[in-house]
Amino acid sequence: MGTIVMSGTVVLVILGFGNHLYWLAAVAVLFLYLQYGRGSSAPSGGAGGGSSSGGSMPSDYRAYRDRRDMQAKWERRYRRERPLESRRQEREKSG
Repeated sequence: MGTIVMSGTVVLVILGFGNHLYWLAAVAVLFLYLQYGRGSSAPSGGAGGGSSSGGSMPSDYRAYRDRRDMQAKWERRYRRERPLESRRQEREKSG
């Protein structure tokens, strides 16, 4: 995503030599990308960047793992609380 934004910004800067409004558009694109576009990949630590816990695991993988674990937790709970429905779903998958 960053490559597309940078490429678009370069194109807008080149077009800006003919019309200065393109330069404003390039600045706006960069601002919006830096403000909203990077999402969880933005550095959350201090000057060193990365995660503040000191681990080497990227924050996007940690978020993925947390979502995966939460989904597994809910699936186990569903199977435990509704055994008939979960058996029916297992039969439909295998049949």
